[in-house]
Amino acid sequence: MKTLRIAQIAPLIESVPPAGYGGTERVVYHLTEELVRRGHNVTLFASADSRTSAKLCPLVEKGLRLDGKQATGVFSSLVQLEKVYDGMKGKFDIIHSHVDCFTFPFARKTLTPTVLTLHGRLDTPEVARILRVYRDLNYVSISNSQRCPVPDINWVGTVYHGYPPENFEFNDTPSDYFFYLGRLSPEKAPDQAIMLARKNNVRLKIAAKIDPLEMNYFNECIKPMLDDPLVEFLGEVAEKEKVELLKNARALLNTINWPEPFGLVMIEALACGTPVIVRCCGSAREIVTHGETGYICESQNDFSRAIRDAGKISRFACRKDFEKRFSHKKMVDGYERLYYRLCGNRAPKGIATSKRHMTPAG
Repeated sequence: MKTLRIAQIAPLIESVPPAGYGGTERVVYHLTEELVRRGHNVTLFASADSRTSAKLCPLVEKGLRLDGKQATGVFSSLVQLEKVYDGMKGKFDIIHSHVDCFTFPFARKTLTPTVLTLHGRLDTPEVARILRVYRDLNYVSISNSQRCPVPDINWVGTVYHGYPPENFEFNDTPSDYFFYLGRLSPEKAPDQAIMLARKNNVRLKIAAKIDPLEMNYFNECIKPMLDDPLVEFLGEVAEKEKVELLKNARALLNTINWPEPFGLVMIEALACGTPVIVRCCGSAREIVTHGETGYICESQNDFSRAIRDAGKISRFACRKDFEKRFSHKKMVDGYERLYYRLCGNRAPKGIATSKRHMTPAG
């Protein structure tokens, strides 16, 4: 089977992989590394402080957030795309962009197929409007539920995110705390996790990033709630510390109240054998099997019951489900098949089948 020349376009906000918080960049990292391992000729367009086995084409010196230049992201992304589509025109068989709408006009005007993975929420009028303007491009969803607000564009597959199983240590003997992991923002509802910990008299550890735009929310809503012996706020943590916290938690307490397109924290927890307790919205039902790998909750009473019953979930079942559905190889199988299909080639035997509009390609 033909070796493909693949461009991977990563966001410039974080390095690939990110030093701390940054889900999209970590997915791009594992996707790129596995594609290189499979023999493809991959060029990664990312910040210069990224680590990769592919050819790195840097656009900025450091990830923009930690370099204090997040406000310049739009301009840097446009320069990045100009370099891919014009400066290196004709050098790729397939272009895979992870920077959403900035890519749309470039992708429409090139003969090279572009795969566009949409990593964010699509349930706002502005997002739906621009997607319909460019409805003919090749879109990949990261869950089937993500498509619901805009079902009438050219979806070419759903590919679930995946991680290398060896990056997560399974643990069947957790500690006595529950764990919240994510951003401190209203849609992630960390205040609900804290209230649930207090109500049910359980320990809660919080590892979370605070965006500058969400500092007021933190100071006004979250900070006053941290003066409680049951609650321990750890701030943003590195990857190794995150895994330690996940594997030792009784359960991940994921109190989101928005249509999460995927939710990497949930598969990270499952990889450690840690059950997931999550609100019923977004991709939750696609990732968590109620009563088997965690609990899907509709109300505060559901959450309280799930906290009490967390020990009834088999941690072995959580890990097995992760290995079966959310490994990095499963993810790359899905993307590789799409690449071959869009390039007009047959995929090699053994690569998972993609059923458009319905089931994950990975």
